[in-house]
Amino acid sequence: MSTTDEIKARIDIVDLVSETVKLRRTGKNYTGFCPFHANSRTPAFVIFPDSGTWRCFGQCNEGGDIFRFVMKKEGWDFPEALRYLADKAGVTLETHTPEKQAEDEQFARLRGLLEESVTFFRHHLLQTPAGKAPFEYLQKRGLTLPTVEAFGLGYAPDSWDAALSYFTGKGYTQKELLEVGLATENVESGRVYDRFRHRLTFPIRDMAGRMCGFGARILRPDDQPKFLNSPQTPLFDKGRLLYGLDQARKPIRALDQVVIVEGYLDVIALHQGGFPNAVSPMGTALTEDQVRLLKRFTRRMVLALDADAAGAKATLRGLEITRQALDHSDEMVFDARGLMHAEARLEADVRVTTLPDGMDPDEVVLRDPEEWARIVANAQPVVIHVMETLAVGRNLDDAKVKSEIAAQVLPLIEDVPNSIERDTYRQRLARLLKVDENALVGAGAPAVRPGRRPPRISRPQQKPKTPDLGQGPAQLARQLEYHSLRLLLREPEMLYKLDRCLQAAGLGRLGVTDYDHSEYQALARVILESLDQEEMEPAQYVLDHLPEAVQELAQLMLKPMSEGEPTSERLAEDLALTIIRLRLSRVNDTFNQLRYLQEEIQQQNVVTRGPYDETYLQYAQLRDRLDRALVQPLHFE
Repeated sequence: MSTTDEIKARIDIVDLVSETVKLRRTGKNYTGFCPFHANSRTPAFVIFPDSGTWRCFGQCNEGGDIFRFVMKKEGWDFPEALRYLADKAGVTLETHTPEKQAEDEQFARLRGLLEESVTFFRHHLLQTPAGKAPFEYLQKRGLTLPTVEAFGLGYAPDSWDAALSYFTGKGYTQKELLEVGLATENVESGRVYDRFRHRLTFPIRDMAGRMCGFGARILRPDDQPKFLNSPQTPLFDKGRLLYGLDQARKPIRALDQVVIVEGYLDVIALHQGGFPNAVSPMGTALTEDQVRLLKRFTRRMVLALDADAAGAKATLRGLEITRQALDHSDEMVFDARGLMHAEARLEADVRVTTLPDGMDPDEVVLRDPEEWARIVANAQPVVIHVMETLAVGRNLDDAKVKSEIAAQVLPLIEDVPNSIERDTYRQRLARLLKVDENALVGAGAPAVRPGRRPPRISRPQQKPKTPDLGQGPAQLARQLEYHSLRLLLREPEMLYKLDRCLQAAGLGRLGVTDYDHSEYQALARVILESLDQEEMEPAQYVLDHLPEAVQELAQLMLKPMSEGEPTSERLAEDLALTIIRLRLSRVNDTFNQLRYLQEEIQQQNVVTRGPYDETYLQYAQLRDRLDRALVQPLHFE
């Protein structure tokens, strides 16, 4: 039993409300004058003991549970109401442990250290004699001073201890400098020294703009490696970060497309050139975590590779080497199979384009922005890119060459989940190789390599499993509330589609009042707030702003579904139907309550026309719309 459920079990809603509202028993329910608005004629305030909820059928048109009642009565937020009712019920609330609080404070201190490092490196780039040459290099690459400042670029001095001495002098310890990756330690001698020396520095932030680490580029041609990143730290996980996403996320969402390039300077030059939807995986193969992150903003992804990275040799290597090996590569390698799998699992549209020989994206956009736009517009699906790349410079009249190309491409085609796309790609390959398409059908199926996963078998959609809440209308409504939030927590942005679907059916947008239980209202409120702000990605905003009292509930909802995680298409449909069923359940329950109230008033012969007649008519019209929405096709656009 959750904390909120335990409190509800100990506090009778009738007793709680009776402390301030005079109630009168009506059948199995209780009525009274609403305490939240002036009304002395019609007892429009109803308590439903079975469900532990209340509702005003008058001016307020609101309702909820004991938490919502106290919140509205006292003007408190949910945590305040929780503390009050927990004390009243004799329930002890769990708080953050001192260890967790200390960890949070330490992370905040480490991020502060990284922010100070941005200022330190920027000072050495723009305000010291040693930074003149690095700044001139940036200018030669076409970057302007405003761009340099906007991205926080800097210069790490040509010294073994410049950063170490500066920050230890400010009270930071060597251990903290090691923790954030600003310093490194020689294992044999135990000597600690600066990690970044005589390099350009690029601050790396998460999508919310919080500092995580640095990337650094050489200035001397003989230094190695060419690019050096912060090591894996509690704040820096290279496989889960994308350079430039903090500045690109709004343009990505607005343009409904992201362009993925290899280098830091590529990202910066594209932003400066008017293409602010560019990000970089910082030189390594694109990971599924990064694709999943981008999917929150768009499903349309273009991987822009230079001619070398997308060449036949690299392509073949990318098809054969495991993802683990690719993720540790120092240079971007085209991992066709990894991209195919990520595209299929995450329902993304991943395309690939190549650049002119010997040119990087920053060089292309500086030469001709329109040329860059054309290159991106001509991006091709991964399968087509692979088959055309493998065919370049080959004798396609040679049977062995045809067989070799087919052997490489057909397994990729078999990985495509959509049958129409598979047929289209086979037809394209047959035309390229000038062979009968029938010769390719099934040719890729037997080639199951050791360790390759068997094809995924779709299963009939099952009913969602929710906590055992018993039976009856109130329990059904709570199950529907729970399931809808379980879906929304996975993809808060799905609320946009839901609202369009509801409006197309003549129904109102989703709101906090769709939920009767205060812990569910608290979750819904944070989800709605996450879409009204633009400082953070919605899913991260929700996790960061959940009231402590509902964090355990949210974690329970986010556990993997036993019936399997839904695709975005199924999630949208499931969410819409769940909300419609929830509202219909409420309307039907309200009809019964109104009928009982009307019958009581008619028995008393107080008025000839019941005060609930107008409300009854409104709910009848709403019920008709909900009934139609359940049987008609859903429209999300």
